[in-house]
Amino acid sequence: MLLKRTRTPTIWRIVTIALTASALCPLAAEAQTYVAPPARRQFITISYNWLYTLPLHFADHPLEDLLGTRVVETDPPYDYRTSDGSTLIRVLEFKRPGQGVGVTVYPLGLRVGPTLGLRGYIENVPDIRVVFDGPGPLDSYTLTNALAYDVGAGLYVADRAPGWGLGAYAFIVGGVGKITSDLGNGNRYFGEGGGGVQSGPIGFEISAKFAWNYLSEPVEHRFFTVPINMRATVSF
Repeated sequence: MLLKRTRTPTIWRIVTIALTASALCPLAAEAQTYVAPPARRQFITISYNWLYTLPLHFADHPLEDLLGTRVVETDPPYDYRTSDGSTLIRVLEFKRPGQGVGVTVYPLGLRVGPTLGLRGYIENVPDIRVVFDGPGPLDSYTLTNALAYDVGAGLYVADRAPGWGLGAYAFIVGGVGKITSDLGNGNRYFGEGGGGVQSGPIGFEISAKFAWNYLSEPVEHRFFTVPINMRATVSF
């Protein structure tokens, strides 16, 4: 009698443990196979841009184009001079801050991995004021109220997070544009690279853009600008 009383609880304990384990196993398997929902695709981004534009090779272009002779840097109060020293040049203004707006369309959607982006911008081109002291074809050069209308296409690579999670992306874009100004109209070519972060539809982006700008007045000339862009973005 004593032997039976000690074995019976042990058997029931084993059965209870086995049933509990069999009930928990499907739950554990389900937890191991859970996959987070993917980020929603975005098809359009609207941006407001703040630009800080740097000149590059300014002596070569536009100054040499305007004067038709070699130009070098010189000592203050002038900024440049012709190589023979006959004409002294003072740059009165090269306006670096600017603004712009832009729209980017992703025909295949932007979520995770590479995709195509089509981009359009309207942005300021720097005001430039230069005076020439000495013999030459021009006494001054003034470019004001210039706007660039750019369109381009490029590659975007994204790693977006679902919901309001923090995601990131990078891009490289190339394209063409038209310039309007008080001096006359022109065109340009550009390349741009950068990246950004997003939380839900809200994002921030930074990039560097390299633009060759061509104008035909007062003589055919070109100048190279490097706008550093900071953009606030909203995507859908």
